[in-house]
Amino acid sequence: MSTLFFTLALVACNEEFPIDEDGLLITTRTQCYVSNFEMLGSDFQTVRTKAAVIDTVAQTVNVEVAYGTDLKNLYPQFSLVTDAKLDPKITGKVDFSDLANPKKYTVVSGNRKIKKEYTLNVTVQKL
Repeated sequence: MSTLFFTLALVACNEEFPIDEDGLLITTRTQCYVSNFEMLGSDFQTVRTKAAVIDTVAQTVNVEVAYGTDLKNLYPQFSLVTDAKLDPKITGKVDFSDLANPKKYTVVSGNRKIKKEYTLNVTVQKL
């Protein structure tokens, strides 16, 4: 066990790839995009009616949720390219009830030098 701790300590002190304020490894990767998206309800089941549409050029994510979905208690889940991170962090449920003002999330590259702001547009399925 002490060997494992010593090895981890050496990796953490590696100056070639430092650690950021979130404890994540800063790498040389410059890619910066959303690769997949899911929207879960308060029961942690999907509320999407179809696959989210991710436009990496326009930097938008468009998702339609089922009619009757509680928009104040949703859990967005972003899948990002390797080593990227999301700002702000999603730490719990998010209120999407103000559909006229979409939420914005920034994807930050692995090298922490490239930032791309994505707009998350939520619409509700029509009856």
